Amino acid sequence: MNKKYFVEKRGAGEYAVLKPNAKRASALAATQAEAIRLAKQFGSEHPDIERVRHTSVGKPDKWRGQ
Repeated sequence: MNKKYFVEKRGAGEYAVLKPNAKRASALAATQAEAIRLAKQFGSEHPDIERVRHTSVGKPDKWRGQ
């Protein structure tokens, strides 16, 4: 079963792994790559990842799939 998780950057520079509509993070990581790895360990094959920089296809307020 593929569970859905999100990876978003927190104000303190850490990354949170969250379920949809969760009030608390399932895990915190120091890097985005580590947070993605944790989301995949929790069963999310393709977590949604918050953009953290400007690119030609998106801004920080957009999400991308993994």
